[in-house]
Amino acid sequence: MIPRKHVACLALLFTAFAGIETTFAALSPTKAPHSGKPTTAREPLKRSSVIDDSIALPSAKDLALRSDGVHKADALAHFVQGVDYEENGEMDKALEAYRQVLNVDPGEVELAVRVAALLVREDEYPDAIDVLKDAVKARPNAPEPYLSLSFIYAKYLRKIDQAIAFANKAIALDPQSIDGYQRLFEIEIASGDEKRALATLDRAAKIPAASPSFWIRLGRLYSSVFLKPDAHPSPEQTAWLNEIYKTAAMKGQDDTAVLKEAGDYFASTEQIKDALPLYLRVLELKPDDANVREKLATAFVLTNQRSRAVETLDSIIKEHPEKYQPYELLAQLHDDEARSLARANQPEAANAEFKKAAANYEQSLLINPNHPTTYLRLAELFLAPLKQGDRAVTLLKEARRRYPDAPEFAYYLAIALRESNNPKEAVITFEEALNEAQNTNAELLTARFYLDYGAAAEQTGLYDKAAELFRKAIAMDPANAAEPYNYLGYMWAEQNTHLEEAEDAIKRALQLDPGNGAYLDSMAWVQYRQGKFEQALENLKRAVQNLPREDPVVFDHLGDAYLKLNRMPQAIEAWQKARTLDPSNKGLAAKIDSHKTKVSKTEPVRAKP
Repeated sequence: MIPRKHVACLALLFTAFAGIETTFAALSPTKAPHSGKPTTAREPLKRSSVIDDSIALPSAKDLALRSDGVHKADALAHFVQGVDYEENGEMDKALEAYRQVLNVDPGEVELAVRVAALLVREDEYPDAIDVLKDAVKARPNAPEPYLSLSFIYAKYLRKIDQAIAFANKAIALDPQSIDGYQRLFEIEIASGDEKRALATLDRAAKIPAASPSFWIRLGRLYSSVFLKPDAHPSPEQTAWLNEIYKTAAMKGQDDTAVLKEAGDYFASTEQIKDALPLYLRVLELKPDDANVREKLATAFVLTNQRSRAVETLDSIIKEHPEKYQPYELLAQLHDDEARSLARANQPEAANAEFKKAAANYEQSLLINPNHPTTYLRLAELFLAPLKQGDRAVTLLKEARRRYPDAPEFAYYLAIALRESNNPKEAVITFEEALNEAQNTNAELLTARFYLDYGAAAEQTGLYDKAAELFRKAIAMDPANAAEPYNYLGYMWAEQNTHLEEAEDAIKRALQLDPGNGAYLDSMAWVQYRQGKFEQALENLKRAVQNLPREDPVVFDHLGDAYLKLNRMPQAIEAWQKARTLDPSNKGLAAKIDSHKTKVSKTEPVRAKP
């Protein structure tokens, strides 16, 4: 359906259907050849001299457009009316209106091709042929009508020799276009003559000045023969395909679509080394092309070629140290490897890979400091696995200076400040991020945002504000609110206030995530504050068992619970465990020394076994 256009642009609509022959097949249903009966629903289109003697057609009238401006205006009016009819699905009326245009000027090739396509949909093959012949007579050097004639003769009339002749005529008129070769190739393939079809492609491959898209489409046609699912290409076929796609990439070194398709070919045939430079060039032209980054990650990770990828990228860096993309990709590979090692419980090896990832991200930013995503990736490494909050703060301040209108950087900076024990500055920055996001990117204000903001407010001692933010996070996503429920409950337990609300909040957290060790510790701490020491002790024991790794806070709480139950040796043992996990905690050291002294004064000294 032709879209409606503004009146001022109507004069341009005569050329709105360029390239329709390449989609002719999509417009025409597969049906048996037409019987040649005359049309009854509409008056036959005016015709030119016969090209195919097997179709008896009356002589065409003189269709040359007169210089009289009235006729041109009438033609334009009919065209606009036809567009309107077609848009409303009134195809008979649309064809009638278009017919009036072609009666005035049959040389409007694009419209003639379009009308022929619509006629083919109605099984009106003779009329379609007449329209195209008229276009040939008016514009003998235009290849498009010949391409459409070739299609009709091959698909519907089954007259292969004439179809081939029309395709060859289109090639002769425009040898730099792939359309004629493709039409001829498809006819020969459909006829079962693969050898002749390949000869047609070889003929096309001898056009030295062809465009990049010419070579890409030529590669697709060769691939349809050489890369069949049930067959493997020979070394000669692979070498020839490689040459075709390399030529396309060389000619289209600034065309991202051509480069990407050539890269996809090399990646799909497991020639990763040849695919990488093409993808890197795409990223150089379009740095934020997430699709290409995904292709690279998939090619390297899913085929288990990470080490090969690293080697290839290292070699590219040696050849082109001035390009930032290889550093970026290498950083991602080290990051992926680090996370795999962390999941395999190899923390030292994982940490080494995280450091390599960070170093490559930093090098990438040195070369290209105008890549915002890299700042965020590097900041995440500094904040989480590497625990270098101060470096994250410095990095994100620089990113925020470069991108003052991006609230994401204010948000991440606020988190970095909180993790670096600057909660007051973090709260200020969170509020700035909130205001910026409300004006430019409200999607940033998720439940997670309010949870992070609430955690910073809690660290600053703004407990009522923190509670308000936690409740906001809960309200925004109640089905996934276990974490803000726990934050709220534990905060009130720490302050030894609002204990009923604290207990209710942590119960809700445990309903959403039963057996979570951190939430069990929070419940135990509420019970401790309520004086329910036996219940607290039981939940603390469960917390120790359920936590994925030992936590000094939980063992500190465990010692306190044992102390309230007058089980001093167990209390000291728990505190010592906590101190082992957190040797910098001076409060724990003082607590242990104090209670050890009390034990020595009240208990007899026992001989060591």
